[in-house]
Amino acid sequence: MIGRVVATELKPSTPHQFLFWTATDANVGIGSIVRVESPSRKVYGVVTDAFAYSDLATPMDAVYGADGDPAAAIEPSSRSEIRLYQTAVLRHEPEEPLQPVPLGEVHLASDADVAFALRMSGYAGGDRPTAIPVGLYAAGGLEAPISLDADFLLGPEAAHLNITGVSGLATKTSAVEFLLTSIFQTFPAHKGRIAAVCFNVKGPDLCFLDQPGKLTADDLRLYHRLGLEPTVFERVRYFAPFKPDGVNLNTLRTNPALAPTEPLVWGLREVLDYAEVLLNRDDVDAKADALIDFLAERVVGKEFHDEVLGRTFTVRSFADLEDFFRAIFNFLEMSGRGAEIWRTHHVATIRKIRNRLGNISTRSKGLVTDNGEVNDLPWGRFEDRTVYVVDVAGLDPLAQDLVFARIVSKLREHLERRDLGVEHVVAFVDELNKYAPQDGPESYVRKMLLDLSERGRYLGLVLFSAQQFRSQVHKRVVGNAGTAVFGRLDADELATPGYGILSPAIKAKLAALPKGELMIRHPHFTQPIFVRFPRPPVLSGREGVDQYPPEAEIPFEDAVLRRLRALEPSLPTNRIKDLISGRDPTDVVRALHATIRTRPDEVVPFFVKCLGKEVPTRTVAPRSGVASLKSVDDPYL
Repeated sequence: MIGRVVATELKPSTPHQFLFWTATDANVGIGSIVRVESPSRKVYGVVTDAFAYSDLATPMDAVYGADGDPAAAIEPSSRSEIRLYQTAVLRHEPEEPLQPVPLGEVHLASDADVAFALRMSGYAGGDRPTAIPVGLYAAGGLEAPISLDADFLLGPEAAHLNITGVSGLATKTSAVEFLLTSIFQTFPAHKGRIAAVCFNVKGPDLCFLDQPGKLTADDLRLYHRLGLEPTVFERVRYFAPFKPDGVNLNTLRTNPALAPTEPLVWGLREVLDYAEVLLNRDDVDAKADALIDFLAERVVGKEFHDEVLGRTFTVRSFADLEDFFRAIFNFLEMSGRGAEIWRTHHVATIRKIRNRLGNISTRSKGLVTDNGEVNDLPWGRFEDRTVYVVDVAGLDPLAQDLVFARIVSKLREHLERRDLGVEHVVAFVDELNKYAPQDGPESYVRKMLLDLSERGRYLGLVLFSAQQFRSQVHKRVVGNAGTAVFGRLDADELATPGYGILSPAIKAKLAALPKGELMIRHPHFTQPIFVRFPRPPVLSGREGVDQYPPEAEIPFEDAVLRRLRALEPSLPTNRIKDLISGRDPTDVVRALHATIRTRPDEVVPFFVKCLGKEVPTRTVAPRSGVASLKSVDDPYL
């Protein structure tokens, strides 16, 4: 026993909170879970505030008692001091009828008490457990494992997780990496298969999930206490767009000692469905939307015959689309008499859309190609317990928006059809202050995130998000997060109205939380709980860059050779350089992308086939009548 419940006329006990006093040396503090025992009931609570009292009525009494000299004076007798703790109720036993907390003995909670108080016993045991370890509750010498309910973290009962904390001190990325490790190791088999899609938006943050990090003995102890293995993710696939040259990848994960990063390249078909992301909504009106819908449904990717133009078009790339628009403009110019309408679409609208779409492959060069080549995520072939990292840290904001919108939308489409390859997907997005702000103009990405947070759990698509300032994120996004995690917070953030329900002591603790400690709110927990979690078993971004420094951008020919050697390491250098020497770089990039996408058994013959024959330079035959020499036969041509 550490204390007793106290209730006064001014501060009575209620069914929801109570006060208890202890000796000055009692091992209890903010966040401690305690148990109140009385003959009729037990009550479990968590300490939310603390006070110290003596028998002095005013500070002046202390001055008089010391004769005004705090350093030298000795008071006639030692003053009595008590410690008083304010506690919020977690659970009653029995739960009905709901009554005020009795004047009983107060004890520090045991492991079993913590599990019962947080209602973990309902999902941590039985034939079909759904517990996901999240950290250790540590207080009074006790370390009790804390678990979240998979049904309320990953659906269908509730879903989504949001993490808030200042940059660099709140360990937001580390918390997500650890939690994904826990999910992959403990997600119950009866709930199906699960994968994660992580968007890397800051430097090398998520670029080394397949490389082991350094763990201390204390970290290993915490993993053992939680029942987890401190191992890296066994299956990780990295995707990144090219730089504008089309051969060097736009990522910091380029060290040859690492598993290769796969290119992310999209064409016209992939981009057109999400043109709203890329177009200026103030400039593109309903008429322009109608033309874009017409192109998407009738023209792109199909054989389109127009009786007026007298031609059949096969539009599969931005180059084909430019030829299609040019045919329309030529017809309108040739028809004379000021023709301005083609298939109910005004020429001004057509020119506007032509200009906007024609610039997409330039503005997002490296991600979007104008030659029709595509290399995408493995839609329909997602694997269980696999992390798919999409590195967009080096892209401009417009291209980042396109990546978010298209990938999340495709995830929804495949999960609706149940043909993705897994039943559950965790999508992790950092910097939510940027992509779903509370204020500012409406954007496609914000609408997509709102829709995901409100309806994604029915499909098995769960949003794990992180930001520095929760108060500046759209309320519907953070409000739909069933689980909220708080790291160290700035005092200005804590002063916002959203934190008004927290006591001053909890706010003070949040403002000084050390790395590795978090406050968690979960549907089963009636009050926030502080937990410790071990360092994730993977390299952090900063450590990874030091250990695996990215290679400098290399010349075009060397970059092509390296990309092909990733498929066939024994390729001869001179053979490849001879093949691409003097070629149009656009044709080389097209052939390279096709080879990477297909991964043929014989790389060189396939690459040469995609390159096609060179157009020979026209020469004048000698006057002597001697026939010109034929080129040497090439077995690959």
